[in-house]
Amino acid sequence: MVDGIERIGVMQAAGGCAGPAGAGRALASLAALLVVSKSSHHDVLVQRERTRPMTVQAELLWAFLPPRTIGTDRATSSAVLEPAYDIGGDAFDHTFINEVLHLTLVDAMGHDLASGNASAAALAACRATRRSGGDLREIVSTIDRTLMEWIPDRLMTAVFAELDTVHGDFTWINCGHPPPLLIRDGHVVHKALERPAHLPLGFGHHTPDAPPHQHVRLQPGDRVLIHSDGITEAHSSDGTFFGEERLADFVIRSTASGDTGPEALRRLLQNLLTHQQHRLSDDATILLTEWHPPS
Repeated sequence: MVDGIERIGVMQAAGGCAGPAGAGRALASLAALLVVSKSSHHDVLVQRERTRPMTVQAELLWAFLPPRTIGTDRATSSAVLEPAYDIGGDAFDHTFINEVLHLTLVDAMGHDLASGNASAAALAACRATRRSGGDLREIVSTIDRTLMEWIPDRLMTAVFAELDTVHGDFTWINCGHPPPLLIRDGHVVHKALERPAHLPLGFGHHTPDAPPHQHVRLQPGDRVLIHSDGITEAHSSDGTFFGEERLADFVIRSTASGDTGPEALRRLLQNLLTHQQHRLSDDATILLTEWHPPS
């Protein structure tokens, strides 16, 4: 069962006789449409998906989050976020605006309802500015001002980026966050997207003048990986960090084996949970974007 390009489940159907060619696929598409359209206001569907109760801050943030995978024939963006039932300060957003893919990953300080409120407010401020025609710098200023005014003393790191899916121009602003990684031809391009990070949001430092954005030109097939520190700082029982090298290596090997972006992230998340004995001490979020323009 597929919604756009995101797999949402598997359906099994049985009948007395074989139907016309493509009938099963059509039935699965119809079932997926019904599930997606009803899940926002039909709690039985939501309850069937869950294995345990969800915290208030997690319920708040999931209501704001977009589908985990979106894409066109030029670019694909996939995201994962754990712990799904107990997230606190991490959140992501991705959307297409004409031929531009917008990406957002925020990490609010703390792991409580105030953190969830800060991240939800940041996503709302980002969308309001973006949908009014604002650019990355205006998004940074609006979120900084919103946190200062309504949720003081709650700092936030973030990366805001845009990918021109026609020409491959990638622009971004990093506010105190781990730098994105550029994966090309099965290797991480060393420090390709590493620039001096600007101050986190919430200080008021970016109001009214936000920092300038950075820019690189991607090559077809390039992947950009944006992650929160809950990924690289996840540690095993002996204190070994998961680390940036292990993160990049796993994504490279998974995609080289033919896994799609969503499947590569799903496998990575399982590997991360195993590394930390299924007890994440911080939110762990990844956005994986691939630029694959037509030949």
